[in-house]
Amino acid sequence: MSFPWLVLLGVLPLLGAAVVIMLTGRVARVVGLVFALATLAVAAGVTVLTAGGVELITQVPWITVIGAWFSLGPVDGLSVSMLLLTALLTPLVLLGTWSDPDHLGRGRHWDANTYFALVLAVEGFALFTFMATDVLLFYIVFEASLVMMYFLIGGFGGEHRGRAAMKFLIFSLLGGLVMLGSIIGLYGVSAGQGQPTYLLTELAQLDLDTGVGRWIFLGFLFAFAVKAPMIGIHTWLPDAAQQGTPGGTVLLVGVLDKIGTYGMIRICLELFPATSKWAAPVLLTWAVVSIIWAALAALVQTDLYRFVAYSSISHFGFIVLGIFAFTTPSLTGATFYMFNHGLSTAALLLVLGFAVKRRGSAQMADFGGVVKVAPVLAGLTLFAGLSALALPGLSSFVSEFLVLSGTFSRHPIWAVAAVFGLVLTAAYVLTMYLKTMTGSPGEQVRRTLAVDLNGRERVAMAPLVVLIVLLGLFPAPMLDLIEPASAHTMQLLGLTDPDRFEPGEG
Repeated sequence: MSFPWLVLLGVLPLLGAAVVIMLTGRVARVVGLVFALATLAVAAGVTVLTAGGVELITQVPWITVIGAWFSLGPVDGLSVSMLLLTALLTPLVLLGTWSDPDHLGRGRHWDANTYFALVLAVEGFALFTFMATDVLLFYIVFEASLVMMYFLIGGFGGEHRGRAAMKFLIFSLLGGLVMLGSIIGLYGVSAGQGQPTYLLTELAQLDLDTGVGRWIFLGFLFAFAVKAPMIGIHTWLPDAAQQGTPGGTVLLVGVLDKIGTYGMIRICLELFPATSKWAAPVLLTWAVVSIIWAALAALVQTDLYRFVAYSSISHFGFIVLGIFAFTTPSLTGATFYMFNHGLSTAALLLVLGFAVKRRGSAQMADFGGVVKVAPVLAGLTLFAGLSALALPGLSSFVSEFLVLSGTFSRHPIWAVAAVFGLVLTAAYVLTMYLKTMTGSPGEQVRRTLAVDLNGRERVAMAPLVVLIVLLGLFPAPMLDLIEPASAHTMQLLGLTDPDRFEPGEG
């Protein structure tokens, strides 16, 4: 199509950030929300056009001397699912944390306009990251989104926000520098095989599964594993979640961390198919270890935000398992898992954020008996927790089932091992709920949580609840959108789905 829909999608929130930063008070909030809703409308349009078979693409020469392009699209089901998730969560974050900047930035010269502008900036750069089909452009907008998140944590976070923000930035920059080395390596290999290029479509035609290509692959993989994050290089996330704002953490865990798993599919699998198969046994093992280790860590957490962080690390293990199991169901399930995890984690973080703001503490021991004081808040906490543990009938169940069944058809041992993570997930979710929401409320809980969720907070939660139930009962529209992209990735890998159980395969 001639109209640059993808450019508009990425520019709208960045333009909104530039406008909002110059406004103050309620006007800044309203204008920021309007830009976020307009971005959601464009994302919905892009989704409809893509589902209808329209190819959306923008390619303009950028740095011609090195063969770099400002290249967006063509987007597929993988990209569109992440675009839709990003555009959906942003207005809900702004609505759900409407008054948070008033007390989070107090005394730090950080006002509501800055908070809303940073949220929109994170959204804009994340959208460009999911649309970029030039690896140099991908790297630049990816790094820009991390810088915006650094300021969001450092400006509006908790008591130890500076240390958490710096740790986040150090890990992110380390992964980014390694990725930059791999991008330079890609340029060298492409120059050696003909025309130097950064375009994914042209790089996919080259033979990158060489000795040098493996080192380039490992550089990308390391950067994406840090961002996902995988266990062992994960320690930045619990600190960032604990010290960050609920809204910022929704964007961090729900959107930015998905760039890691998105990159594993878009770059690692599609550019390095043979090397991906070579590395798969290690990555499948790493994924299962992440699932179980992080679930055990979540089980013993006493801080609600650290609890959500470790539960997310465990969920990312399932996503990586589905990616490197190399079946169409597992890849489709992994992509759908990325989308559903964004919904369930956003619901859990927002509702827990409402509780923490009222109670003035994120320690589980400071709660108890909330269901008798604020039944709507407690009910939504239970619903979000059940979504996180993939209760049948909710959207996360569909994606988790696809990941495990798809993995079992090619790698039964790893699939069976991952099932233990399901038991642990139920244990840590129900333990958290029992500790915080049931029992007899103390005087502090009665006093601080006497007011249940207000209208604005309920409106922010409602779309998440509706989508989690709707996609749990009718997942076909999303699966139909995602599956062609998974089939294309399988074609690039040169693999077909097992037609029967073959325990020796893989």
